[in-house]
Amino acid sequence: MRIAVTGAAGGLGGRVVGLLAERGDVDVVAMTRRSLPVGAFPARVSVAVADYADPPALRAALKGVDTLVLVSSDGPDARMLMHHRNQVAAAKAEGVGHVAALSSVDADTASPFCYAVVNGLTEELLLASGVPCSFARASLYMEFFRGWLVTARTTGLLRLPAGDGRVSLVARDDVARALAALAVGEPTGRHHDVTGPESADLAGIAAVAAEVWETPVAYVDVPDRTYCAETAADGLDPWWLYAFSSLFASVREQRWDLVSDDGARLTGRSPLALRAFLSADR
Repeated sequence: MRIAVTGAAGGLGGRVVGLLAERGDVDVVAMTRRSLPVGAFPARVSVAVADYADPPALRAALKGVDTLVLVSSDGPDARMLMHHRNQVAAAKAEGVGHVAALSSVDADTASPFCYAVVNGLTEELLLASGVPCSFARASLYMEFFRGWLVTARTTGLLRLPAGDGRVSLVARDDVARALAALAVGEPTGRHHDVTGPESADLAGIAAVAAEVWETPVAYVDVPDRTYCAETAADGLDPWWLYAFSSLFASVREQRWDLVSDDGARLTGRSPLALRAFLSADR
């Protein structure tokens, strides 16, 4: 079996490449946007340079590939959707037999979160393409949310516009394992929710951080307008300001309040809890 992984230079894609390479029974193709130094991947991994915006390069990279692990692009949502459309078209053109795609728990074109809309549309594109597929719908990454917690560790306050929204934070490694498991299996034609073992509101998340780090951390629900003004003053790029604001709008709608054992069923192991994740930062 020959498996290609997009976004292989990133944290999640690179982890999927490593997990598949460790198996020893599959040929792995790491797809990257640009050339990387020798030794960036395990010796038995092939590298294909193919930018998401270059359809001919994508098709060339997918020749002879049985399964494509489609890791989401990034940046503005319109560009991200174009990248995903190009990948789906290339996979169909080259006769790829299975696309195991990263998605999100909030994959909904009606969501206020910009990337949830892209994920919802990408799922629709894949299902309509006729290419056999499976979806790993991930919750919000602990590694991603950690940035706000680290700031709160210094200030004592987790100031975010999340209301009483609850989130089942998940470790990136758990998502990578789920994607790798889907990649070596038969297409399921459905989504699998990959979440952490518990869901909590931000006051609860702050309380866990305070206990683990033995320092005061309290959640303060701020109005979205206040959050945007404060974050803009800190110099955040306007696109990411919009993206984060729309994310918290989806959190307020309880779109991330889901706990599933799908990930454990795929990988055979329990997902990492937030307390254990934060303990590494003591």
